[in-house]
Amino acid sequence: MTMGTGGPVASFSVWDYVVFVGTVLGAAGIGLFQAIRGRKNNSSGEFLLGGRQMTAVPVAMSLTASFMSGITVIGTPAEAYRFGADYWIFAISYAIMSIITAEIFVPLFYRLGITSTYEYLEMRFNKLIRVIGTSMYITQTALYTGMVIYAPALALNQITGMNLWGVLVATGVVCILYCTLGGLKAVIWTDVFQMVIMLAGFVAVIARGAVIQGGLGKIWDDCYQGGRLSAFDFDPDPLKRHTFWTIVVGGSVMWVSIYSINQSQVQRYISCKTLTQAKLSLYGNIIGLWLTVSLAVFSGLTMYSIYKDCDPFTNGDVGAVDQLLPYLVMDILAAYPGVPGLFVSAAYSGTLSTVSSSINALVAVTVEDFVRPVWKNLTEKQVSWINMGLSIFFGFLCIGMAAIASLMGSILQAALSIFGMISGPLLGLYVLGMFWRTANSTGGLTGLIVGLVITLWVGFGAQIYPPLADKTNPLPISVAGCNRTQDLNYTTLAPWTGAVTLTPLPDDRPALADSWYSLSYLYFCLLGSLVTVIVGLVVSAITGGCKQENLRLDLFVRRRDLFCAGCGKDSEALDSEINEKAGSELKNGSNNAGFKDSQFNIVDKDVEKVTKM
Repeated sequence: MTMGTGGPVASFSVWDYVVFVGTVLGAAGIGLFQAIRGRKNNSSGEFLLGGRQMTAVPVAMSLTASFMSGITVIGTPAEAYRFGADYWIFAISYAIMSIITAEIFVPLFYRLGITSTYEYLEMRFNKLIRVIGTSMYITQTALYTGMVIYAPALALNQITGMNLWGVLVATGVVCILYCTLGGLKAVIWTDVFQMVIMLAGFVAVIARGAVIQGGLGKIWDDCYQGGRLSAFDFDPDPLKRHTFWTIVVGGSVMWVSIYSINQSQVQRYISCKTLTQAKLSLYGNIIGLWLTVSLAVFSGLTMYSIYKDCDPFTNGDVGAVDQLLPYLVMDILAAYPGVPGLFVSAAYSGTLSTVSSSINALVAVTVEDFVRPVWKNLTEKQVSWINMGLSIFFGFLCIGMAAIASLMGSILQAALSIFGMISGPLLGLYVLGMFWRTANSTGGLTGLIVGLVITLWVGFGAQIYPPLADKTNPLPISVAGCNRTQDLNYTTLAPWTGAVTLTPLPDDRPALADSWYSLSYLYFCLLGSLVTVIVGLVVSAITGGCKQENLRLDLFVRRRDLFCAGCGKDSEALDSEINEKAGSELKNGSNNAGFKDSQFNIVDKDVEKVTKM
């Protein structure tokens, strides 16, 4: 078969299986090594936060790797193949997100010495809001993690012939193994290893594609001729799926919601041994994200150059757009035994890193938000056993969610979209509490509920009535060069991922379908945040605001937090004080160092100048 002309491709060889299994065992080995290395210190702080002794470089790589799920590894190239290089503009969003998170959220969370992000909600509002926030996080993370396990497994199963359920269970068991035994250190160091494997998979695809096509210049020229390089669309229309503004504005807010308040990410940077290291981990993360999105997008452009005259999906060679990259790998790399196995390892490394991050974060919020408040006198040994037991429980729960995902069909993408929709109202709640002293718990709770209802409404509406092609802007594809073709009658574009499904468009589209329900999915998070803040402020004003004497001043963002904590002697002194308190926390078994102002009085006078709004 001539490459790029359609038809069946080769299946996995023995060497591919060897490479794949070796990678999975390598990941498990790192977890076991960390477990043996840290066997003398089994405290909860060591398990959940790595003893707060991590440094910037491995944490930065872990932040990047946990962002790169198997869905990302497979889906981003397919996105670039179908819609062009505009996805690369997310590089700007990543930079904005990292700066906002490092300069606003990190100093606050690090100063408070929290383990669970949602502890802040009780400190600022009340326990009910904390429980609701934690419950929302657990629900979305368990569901999302199940999707992360299932989606790449399904795509790779249909291309390579690997047993679907065998791989699903094996993935979950490996993650359970090193999460249970090694804790956060195992997760972070395994993420570093997995990130290297993922990037190597992209490089292998690009390098082989360049050889086949006659150089990177030929790939670039093909993509230019095919309209794949017209990335900067400055149309302000909020209904268009991807424009410069939806990606930079909406995308930045979406990623801020993930990095700034999502436990999986927060848990990493608060594990750093100093505040400066925590900030540096986020700035280093920018480099990792840029490298990742660049290689992923160029892999998609390489795929377009090879298949520009024969689209495998339209030709019936694959059943879903997410299977395009695995199909390409088996098409162009099967002649090199072990290399396809490297790519499959890359996709599953993304899955392993995301699942392990999720399990560890789920354990952290469950212990800090549900277990410790009920059983206050637990010993460190008891907490350690609870940590390990919860790791096993959440691991199998995620496998169960993967089984549910297999029955969902087109709801799969709706579930993935919900992950972003829930984060928007939660981000708005944090912003409300951090910047407005007048906001009270009644306003916060009302704003959260209204924001969540609004985002779920527009999100589910978009799933039922997908935006039409004039808003999603799919680029032209061809089957003129295929050996054989078959027609697909029902091809529609899901608005939030660009993935193609075999679901017919509804015949009866209501008036909202082409307006409200066509809102770009990247604005869901921004919408939820704005609604939550506005409603929260209005309801707080109506219900009398917040009593100033009950407010702790260190719960607000301070001017000295912004760009100044990473420079000079003040930074070193602050780092030393915070680290001393964190160490005291771990030593004494307290879950929240510095919660009492008398113990941790580092508040500036400028906090008192927070504007009342």
